[in-house]
Amino acid sequence: MEINRYLTVKALTKYIKRKFDADPHLTNVFVKGEISNFKSHSSGHMYFTLKDDKARILAVMFSSANRSLKFQPENGMQVLVTGDITVYESGGQYQIYVKTMEPDGVGSLYLAFEQLKKKLEKEGLFDEDKKRPLPAYPKTIGIVTSPTGAAVRDIITTIKRRYPVADMLIYPALVQGANAAPSIVSAIQRANKDERADVLIVGRGGGSIEELWAFNEEEVAKAIRFSMIPVISAVGHETDVTIADFVADRRAPTPTAGAEMAVPHLDEVLEKVFARKTRLIRAMSEKIRRDKKRYEAARNSYIIRNPHALYRQQEERLDHLTDRLQKEQSIYIKNIAVKIHDLTGRLQRSHPERKMKEAKQQVERLDAALSRQIGQLLKSKKEAFGQRVSMLDALSPLKIMERGYSLAYDEENKLVKSSGDVQAGEKLKVQLADGSLTCQIESIEVNSSGK
Repeated sequence: MEINRYLTVKALTKYIKRKFDADPHLTNVFVKGEISNFKSHSSGHMYFTLKDDKARILAVMFSSANRSLKFQPENGMQVLVTGDITVYESGGQYQIYVKTMEPDGVGSLYLAFEQLKKKLEKEGLFDEDKKRPLPAYPKTIGIVTSPTGAAVRDIITTIKRRYPVADMLIYPALVQGANAAPSIVSAIQRANKDERADVLIVGRGGGSIEELWAFNEEEVAKAIRFSMIPVISAVGHETDVTIADFVADRRAPTPTAGAEMAVPHLDEVLEKVFARKTRLIRAMSEKIRRDKKRYEAARNSYIIRNPHALYRQQEERLDHLTDRLQKEQSIYIKNIAVKIHDLTGRLQRSHPERKMKEAKQQVERLDAALSRQIGQLLKSKKEAFGQRVSMLDALSPLKIMERGYSLAYDEENKLVKSSGDVQAGEKLKVQLADGSLTCQIESIEVNSSGK
């Protein structure tokens, strides 16, 4: 067996890869399928699987290729891709390196438009309560558009015709092409930094969706939404709708309509001014007539013709008030004196020295009463004690024994109460008043009653 005839897995895979790479039919292949297992790596590369109901193939779209995508690929999306078929050597799997991608059945720009619209609407950039009113009589109009296009001429002509007193500031911007979106954002930011414009018109003339695409970019939408100056979106024709229309404070169907929306018509303003002037003159005339009538009435009044009557009445009133003040002042002072006298008496009665003296007398009285009660209690207790001692002495067995009585105890030191408790020959202890005797029983005699 010749070992050298066997290939390594690496060598075999490399050979197959060369075959794939050399096959012209596997270059710029057009493939249709459904995206699954989609993953967007932090490096910017996209990894996913293209499948149909019969088979599947791994796919990679590097960041250099997907940077130009107008939409965001998602799982379940049907797409049309072009790319090269090759072999990934480390895994031994064939895959397609995607160069371009388009949605199947719907344009990529339309899909990107719908995706961005849904995203910004969810973020609240379309909310009506965030839109600001346009100034009624702006002094300066800012225009963000191409300085050479027909749109800027239409806007300038319309503003000069309608409201020639307004100033105009043009902030040049690219409105078509790859660099259009950053240029529009930069122009809006310059206008905000400049702080001279009262309202901004952002737009351009009509065109295809590709030509108008800069106004569908997210950065342009956010620049319009977060502008400190109210913005009118005036992009394309009336049938053209862009993301800028949804985020702007007002949407104009054309650049000319945007200019008409930004400024009032001078004739209408003058008409309003003349109408208000007429109303003002009429109102002032009526006010002068009423005030003149009031003046005549005041001039002919009794007070004006007899001014002395006015201050004489006031002098009399002053005298009355003075008398009343003096009387009430006297009463007030008298009441205060009574209150002071009452408070002085209360203070003297409540003086600490007097309180201490009264308390000391009270203590002495209580001490004398306590001594008397203790003496009486001791005397009564002594008398009761003497009576009880005499009673106890009278009832004491010793007193009885002093009269000739004695107590007899058996050998177990039990008191003998009956002749039946003892027997002849037993010894007894006889307790006398002044001592005790030890005796022996010789005989027992029982009395006739048997007790």
